[in-house]
Amino acid sequence: MSSIGVVNFSSEPGSVEIREIEKPTIGEDDVLLEVANVGVCGSDLHQWTSDHSWPVNYPVVLGHEFGGHIAALGKKVSGWKEGDRVVSETAAIIDLNSPLTRQGLYNLDPTRKGFGYGVNGAMTRFVKVPARCLHAVPENLPFEQACLTEPCSVAYNAVVMNSKIKPGDRVIVLGPGTIGILCAAVARLCGAEVAVVGLEADRERLNIAKQYGCEGIVGDASAWANKQDGLGVDCVIDAAGASATLKIALQLVRPNGHITKVGWGPQPLNFSLDPLVQKNVTLQGSFSHNWPIWEKVLSLLASGTLDVKPIIGGVWELKDWHEAFDQMHSGKVVKSVLKPS
Repeated sequence: MSSIGVVNFSSEPGSVEIREIEKPTIGEDDVLLEVANVGVCGSDLHQWTSDHSWPVNYPVVLGHEFGGHIAALGKKVSGWKEGDRVVSETAAIIDLNSPLTRQGLYNLDPTRKGFGYGVNGAMTRFVKVPARCLHAVPENLPFEQACLTEPCSVAYNAVVMNSKIKPGDRVIVLGPGTIGILCAAVARLCGAEVAVVGLEADRERLNIAKQYGCEGIVGDASAWANKQDGLGVDCVIDAAGASATLKIALQLVRPNGHITKVGWGPQPLNFSLDPLVQKNVTLQGSFSHNWPIWEKVLSLLASGTLDVKPIIGGVWELKDWHEAFDQMHSGKVVKSVLKPS
């Protein structure tokens, strides 16, 4: 039995198309997941436009933000049953004996391979998922919101785990994409005053950031950064997909402040890091997420404390993937969601 899938088939720009996909064969520790909804991530767009900076196993089905119902279970899988509502983490392949995995930091295991670039992802009807990746989705949480647990977990890791933002802190987020706006929303939950910074083309997305109680700024954010005491903000979260924004972050952050970089940018920096030294600034990378973060985020989503509805720009059928990608790529919407089945 086959179904259609959105496949990234080479490193040439634009190498994404609908192809027939065979139903996966699951192993004894896997489940077969029937996908209800799958979010389009900025990294899917980067693979489509071929300006990504990570290795891809071509051809590969895109999609790593997904949830659905369990359709079949491997013979060693326990604790789950057919029909269960679940979302899946992204770490499809990890080394269970890695020192990092044994610490629970399997997201940082160098051998980790994720859905949508390392193994086939969820922009299709059925996907093979290791049972260890699963989390139960509460009945009151619709899948078009639950499938965004993954980017919410990226934001939670960046803001809560890697930035340690305190109530009353002033925070600037660079980049009003999905991750940027979600980082801003989580920073607001931490009690911070938050501004989200973008370009002229980002005005619509900045208006969505305002729905989370954030300031939206086009261009230079220096005035907002220096408004309180002239020294800059406590924390800058760099969620833009370009390397050059790190220079802006160094200008906006206060001495002894903190920069968390969560956005990827393959370009060389081409500027001095002396301001990092002179200002005594902490520069922190933040990558992915792990099991306890997913559990926290699901509880925030189910309670409505973290509301992802404002960022969802629409739900498209799988065959209309190009429009869904284009709407996000052009900045018309923050997040596109696909419905494969």
